[in-house]
Amino acid sequence: MPDGSTSLTLTLHRAIAEIGAADWDACAGVDNPFVSHAFLSALEDSGSAGRRTGWLPQHAALRDACGRVLAIAPMYAKSHSYGEYVFDHGWAHAFERAGGSYYPKLQVAVPFSPVPGPRLLCRPDADIEPATLGRALVQACRELDLSSVHVTFCRESEWTALGAAGWLQRLGVQFHWHNAGYASFDDFLEALSSRKRKTIRRERRDANAAGLDFLTLRGGEIRPQHWDAFYRFYTSTVDRKWGSAYLTRSFFTLLSERLGEAVVLMLAEHRGKPVAGALNLAGTDTLYGRNWGCRGEWPFLHFELCYYRAIDFAIANGLARVEAGAQGEHKIQRGYLPCPTYSAHWIGHRGLRDAIDDFLEDERRQMRARMAALAELSPFKDQDGA
Repeated sequence: MPDGSTSLTLTLHRAIAEIGAADWDACAGVDNPFVSHAFLSALEDSGSAGRRTGWLPQHAALRDACGRVLAIAPMYAKSHSYGEYVFDHGWAHAFERAGGSYYPKLQVAVPFSPVPGPRLLCRPDADIEPATLGRALVQACRELDLSSVHVTFCRESEWTALGAAGWLQRLGVQFHWHNAGYASFDDFLEALSSRKRKTIRRERRDANAAGLDFLTLRGGEIRPQHWDAFYRFYTSTVDRKWGSAYLTRSFFTLLSERLGEAVVLMLAEHRGKPVAGALNLAGTDTLYGRNWGCRGEWPFLHFELCYYRAIDFAIANGLARVEAGAQGEHKIQRGYLPCPTYSAHWIGHRGLRDAIDDFLEDERRQMRARMAALAELSPFKDQDGA
């Protein structure tokens, strides 16, 4: 389908395999592993993203008159709103009570991954703006007679461009750690107030005094037995939280094979047997914390494995940030400060769009006030060194 220009055509693909890895990654770049062909193909080929889980690929490719891929969007047709972490269930229920059909919808996202990053992936050597791809997605949505298109956890620049094009804008918050050029974990601690510094040292001391051994494994160092153990942790965590185990066991094998050194698995062992694990992916300047799981009760193990050892890794490898996933105001006291996240939404029905627009205007105001209040909880020393 044309995007409104005779020189550009948008095609939709039911599998990422229909788009070559070279074309995809030329648009996605190398900074964020979650939008790479390797990561997304591992989700599909393992059966994690597909009909079983209700994430049906509809990947969008914008091409020029010669068929060259200029821009990509990782997109899925959804009959539900699970696994997204930007919650629109209330919008769906309201529209359906009024006699509308909210589902299916189009979701531009990384399945099951509340990781901020680019979503409208344009080749840097092509004269294509994100808003151009956004307009093409709107046209596709209309031609398919679907209710809406949602671009979640996108970059602020994409959010701004889509907002200028009439999309509705939503703000969220996560908690990220920023590396101020620290030489060591102790160097980081020196930037904190005395009370917070003592608390973290006590938590680390207690976690490391529980008779556990800690491993940080990358790429080929991760063996099948490590993934077997981690998958048990993953499913046990899902069971405790009454969730769905979207990720299959084969996904982790494919992830390791296709992303190599970008995969960082941190394990805690007791008497040679794994008892907890935290899965991370490393980008060019960021360590992204993803899944975590544990068997047994161990003091402060979650903080040690998911937050403190992630900071250790970032400092040792010269990374600028650690993004430790969604939610968790408790992260603030451990050096992870509030940062905004961005989502943009195109809603076809005017009445629903107007109602959501009013809601989001108020929500953005509340979110900005909340982030300002959360920032006041920073554990870092004030200007007077207190």
